[in-house]
Amino acid sequence: MKNEILASESFSSGKRHYFLDFKVAGNNSNYVLFTRSEQQEDGSYKRWSFVIFQNQFEDFISAFSSLFRAAAYQGKGYTTVKELHEEMKDKRGIKAMPPDARPREKMASKGRAEMENTELLAMLIGSGSPNESAIELAGRILQGAGGSLKVLAGMSLTDLCRFKGMGIAKSSTVMAAMELALRLSAATPVQYKTVYLYKKPGARPGFFGLGS
Repeated sequence: MKNEILASESFSSGKRHYFLDFKVAGNNSNYVLFTRSEQQEDGSYKRWSFVIFQNQFEDFISAFSSLFRAAAYQGKGYTTVKELHEEMKDKRGIKAMPPDARPREKMASKGRAEMENTELLAMLIGSGSPNESAIELAGRILQGAGGSLKVLAGMSLTDLCRFKGMGIAKSSTVMAAMELALRLSAATPVQYKTVYLYKKPGARPGFFGLGS
């Protein structure tokens, strides 16, 4: 049924009434309809509505979370949500790790053989998000691959892009590295033919023939 209400909540404050309807559209996608209804002096009602579509749910939830978090920090010198995000990113990201534990610094000091799979993948990804470091994102991807590098190597661009924080650029970089690894493992070793030197009977001194 088109625009069917799956769940509904409402509350009132004086002459103002608020309705939140979780609905399903004709194409089977979900959306939330927010409606404010206010009684006018003549007894009629004026309504205002806006819609949040399914592909925007995550953005709105994140925005509300950031907004309330920023409100909780009122009086601590923050003027924008972006500033708060930057501080949270610094506290949670790779920059917050001890220098010798950061992937690039660790590789430089200890060598590539000492690197964990998660750290190597994080270096390919390059960067995370305000709420997740590149190492955390890499760990989530490896977990989705069951911890198997073979499964990871077989993932398509679409598979990788399904992970939040992985766009086309990051996914393509990971796929390129996996493809190089696959080509290296499949490369045929160079076969060298053994050549023997022997001296022909009756040959003049210093003359040798070739045989195999």
